[in-house]
Amino acid sequence: MTSFILTTTARLLMPLLFMFSLFLYARGHNEPGGGFVAGLVAGAAWVLYALATDAAQARRALRVQPQSLIGWGLLAALTSGLIGLVLGYPFLTGQWIRLDLPGFGAFELGTPLLFDLGVYLTVLGVTTTIVFALAEE
Repeated sequence: MTSFILTTTARLLMPLLFMFSLFLYARGHNEPGGGFVAGLVAGAAWVLYALATDAAQARRALRVQPQSLIGWGLLAALTSGLIGLVLGYPFLTGQWIRLDLPGFGAFELGTPLLFDLGVYLTVLGVTTTIVFALAEE
């Protein structure tokens, strides 16, 4: 049985939780936060949605198999380590490129951001896999 109040609250809170998750991810490679905490917050959004509706509807709304998120996350984390290795540095050595975009200014992109993306996707995939499996039982 679904609750109208919980369903409405979940639909209102999900975008806020996803925005907060992206905020944590974006600032995480320079300050506290990052892929793990951001992935947990995004996972909590899907948990809330699964509780408000049901696991099957939440799985359909996710549109991606949670196990594939785990695979893509591990691939992104591995790729971030291999970039330094290919350039002749030890595995997981951070590498950065500087981008100057007109209107946006200069900023640096680095392999720690890619590693955090891998952690984010892996944590999101594990969280949703566990919760969906438990909710479907």
